[in-house]
Amino acid sequence: MVSSEIRSAIKELSSLVAIKLETGGAASSSSGDHQQLTSAQLPIKPFLSLCNVLIQILDKIGPTMAVLRQDIHQNIQRLENFYDSDPTLYWDVVEILKKEVNEGKATKGPTCSKSFVWLTRSLDFTLVLLQLLMKDFQRNMEQVVEESYNITLKPWHGWISSAAYKVALRLVPDTQTLVNILKDKDEDCDMLKEEIHNLISLLMPVLEHNKDILRNYGLDKLKAT
Repeated sequence: MVSSEIRSAIKELSSLVAIKLETGGAASSSSGDHQQLTSAQLPIKPFLSLCNVLIQILDKIGPTMAVLRQDIHQNIQRLENFYDSDPTLYWDVVEILKKEVNEGKATKGPTCSKSFVWLTRSLDFTLVLLQLLMKDFQRNMEQVVEESYNITLKPWHGWISSAAYKVALRLVPDTQTLVNILKDKDEDCDMLKEEIHNLISLLMPVLEHNKDILRNYGLDKLKAT
């Protein structure tokens, strides 16, 4: 039996969290300034595998997620291409960010730093959507997607992106249709809720780790141009 997208995401997250994520602490200088250390690591391959599963989940929601899906795909490709340029050095996302920040290129043009920012925010959107969906499978799906978008992506989008999402909301499937698509044939709603709960539990600490990395490199407030 082919695993559902939810189960695939759980598998990729389990692989990611199994690798020890070394987070940097904070050190105080003699002048009393507070300096954040940036020794955190994020293995790129399992992270991008997780993002590819995210695309499959968004595909289930339908055409309404086409804009977000395309952005995610492009951002994955950009990071993969950078990794392929030197896999021994760029196996870690943080090494890529460090290089671009040190060269003053992180926020100029289509960079890997920007890609990591938006992949993290897309995962954040998915997390909130799944949390709202798990609370009430009877809730209107259009409202779930809109609320998830308003909380996670809208604050960072310009008016063009926001307008595109408003149009896309009209194509959202009803909640029961999506639930039926996400379930395996042998699953009931309670089983699906349990899987979503497991996915959320694994995804939350990974997202917090990513956000810490973004803060350390001054990328957490980056907005769409």
